[in-house]
Amino acid sequence: MGRELLSIHIGQAGLSVGDSVWELYALEHGITPDGQMPSDDSVGVEDSGFNTFFSETSTGKHMPRAVFVDLEPTVADEKIRHG
Repeated sequence: MGRELLSIHIGQAGLSVGDSVWELYALEHGITPDGQMPSDDSVGVEDSGFNTFFSETSTGKHMPRAVFVDLEPTVADEKIRHG
């Protein structure tokens, strides 16, 4: 059984740090901004190490296991939605 980690980022500082962390995780694992991982030869296999931080969809797209929370929507709009 694979390990799973959920990151929770709260507030403006949490969103800023979380955005940077997930960008680095994606870069380290070779995941493109659209969630694809060209070097992934284990599509659908949950035992791969990067699946601790990312959830893989049935189409092979990798989504961060993260929750971003802020009462001020402009922070999320600037950092997360628009890159």
